[in-house]
Amino acid sequence: MDLWYQLVDLLPFEWAEPGRMLFMKNALLAILVISPLFGLLSTMVVEKKMSFFSDALGHSAFTGIAAGTLAGFTDPSWCAVLLAVCFALLFTWVRNRTNLASDTVIGVFSSTAVALGIFLSTLGGRSFTKFNSLLVGDILSVTPEKIALLALILLLVALLWLTSLNQIALSAIHPALARSRGVQLIRQEALFNCAVAVVVTLSMTWVGLLVINSLLVLPGAAARNLARNMRQYTWISLALALISGFTGLMMSYYIGASTGASITLVLALCFALTFCFRKRCL
Repeated sequence: MDLWYQLVDLLPFEWAEPGRMLFMKNALLAILVISPLFGLLSTMVVEKKMSFFSDALGHSAFTGIAAGTLAGFTDPSWCAVLLAVCFALLFTWVRNRTNLASDTVIGVFSSTAVALGIFLSTLGGRSFTKFNSLLVGDILSVTPEKIALLALILLLVALLWLTSLNQIALSAIHPALARSRGVQLIRQEALFNCAVAVVVTLSMTWVGLLVINSLLVLPGAAARNLARNMRQYTWISLALALISGFTGLMMSYYIGASTGASITLVLALCFALTFCFRKRCL
């Protein structure tokens, strides 16, 4: 982290001065790690028409944190990660064994998860208020250890994209053709869903449960307005996620607003601008 702090010290901001506001420097690094994760995953979330899947995962992660807290774990986020991964695998299994639409299956899991989370968090007359911070998030509370973990996950997701992007894209666009080409649809879907589950769970406490779904939808949706091929789609989504993440963090610092909400509003503006120029890219 010392090298990172030395690099940030070169930025022309008062909070970047040497020895000052390390929490802000940690938040900037976290944004630079989280944003590419959301940018990559967003493209396939949009193509797979799973816009509310991350919302359902957030609810399951909340249930995991409530269960971990009830069990007395020092860090309940690991319980949340485990439950979110199990949730993603179970969702994949059910989705491939029913004729129900994806949004219906997501709705079933999401409503069940949020009800179970509220039930566990209020069990025995406990107060729900201690979980209020999960709704809004606090990027300034991120620790170097969690940033390192997210960086490792970013590396794994990047490797998954480099080795399986064509198969993931084909399975999202034309499942029947992908199956005829020998693509193992269930395995690909399970890997992708688990990746989304881990990213959503680990980011939820910093971004906020109320807006985390938008961060997995808006970068890909905005990039879809401009991209002419899959390569452009991926790079534009990554760029928009990074630009919006940095801009949202700066905006939240200088005006005193929620970071997650600020990033979401910048992404919404990006979508509006790309929507206006979409016909020029057809």
